Amino acid sequence: MENIPTPVARPANSRFSSGPCAKIPGWTPGLLEHALLGRSHRAAEGKARLKLAISLTREVLGVPDDYLIGIVPASDTGAVEMALWSLLGARGVDMLAWESFGKGWITDVIKQLKLDDVRVIEADYGHLPDLATVDTMSRDCVFTWNGTTSGVRVPDADWIAPDREGLTICDATSAAFAQALDWPKLDVVTYSWQKVLGGEAAHGMLILSPRAVERLETHEPPWPMPKIFRLTKGGKLNATIFEGATINTPSMLCVEDYIASLRWAQSVGGLEGLIVRADANAKAIANWVAQRSWIEHLAQDTAQRSNTSVCLKLSDAAVAELSGDQATSLPKQMAKLLDQEGVAHDIGAYRDAPPGLRIWCGATVETADVEDLLPWLDWAYAQASAELS
Repeated sequence: MENIPTPVARPANSRFSSGPCAKIPGWTPGLLEHALLGRSHRAAEGKARLKLAISLTREVLGVPDDYLIGIVPASDTGAVEMALWSLLGARGVDMLAWESFGKGWITDVIKQLKLDDVRVIEADYGHLPDLATVDTMSRDCVFTWNGTTSGVRVPDADWIAPDREGLTICDATSAAFAQALDWPKLDVVTYSWQKVLGGEAAHGMLILSPRAVERLETHEPPWPMPKIFRLTKGGKLNATIFEGATINTPSMLCVEDYIASLRWAQSVGGLEGLIVRADANAKAIANWVAQRSWIEHLAQDTAQRSNTSVCLKLSDAAVAELSGDQATSLPKQMAKLLDQEGVAHDIGAYRDAPPGLRIWCGATVETADVEDLLPWLDWAYAQASAELS
């Protein structure tokens, strides 16, 4: 490949990690100066901040009034596990997976909960399974709305029965705040603060529909329930969890950071504005990819392509010119070079995904930074190709 001069322009913010993700534009520690540090989260002031985080979440995401929103421990993973352990077992369940986290939920349901009536519906990285085969009418369903490690998302929720008897449990951690979630089709939604809003780690969000609450109060799982997963007391929903009383001690510093992120989201037009920002970032990459012969999206179907976790791979034509080891090593070398140059940090593909690059395009990323990154990808490809030849 021809030598490419080192680009002049550099992204003002080189943080393109897919989690934890870039902070909101203009973030400074000063935004946290009113954090309720050294105080109990159970004090009136602490509960008020937690309730504010919940109410702002409802407003920005457009969560229906009759859905409950709770702050739970252990990030999105904790929220998903809480839902799986508390709600599954009442009927058969369809487990969907097209990337690593969905596969992890399958492992937990089969090997840890040991459910008998489980249908696994999978697809390779870059693809969705046939959603028409999913039985949401009579069975529960667990799926990831946006595959963070595959760059594939469901295009809509039309495949979910509106009059279903089963519950839909949706891991929406890299979709919430960047994609329109079809709330009437979703009974459980989970996500973490560290994705689209660039919040801090370790806290998860659990959103329950009235149908999910009914299941909690009518279904008693046969397995022992760890304290950290308990959503009921005496067979009734522990409503205080959804009013700002958390199961364990939250970081009030992280809570304040989340509130600041939600305020910023409001300032850019709420959910609609956030989607526009993420779409613009993903479009900048798509336009660039369309003009290159050596790289392509891992997700081939544009309707299924993520606007947050944009996953790229070497094209078949580029791979044909390389040995097997080189095709695996080249994207890793590109990511290393870009990191060394301070141009892009943490953009290598997820460890279980096909070799490639993964560029976070969520709403906290500025489109100008994405555009300044793209010439560097050409440069890194030329450099890495020369080094491996």
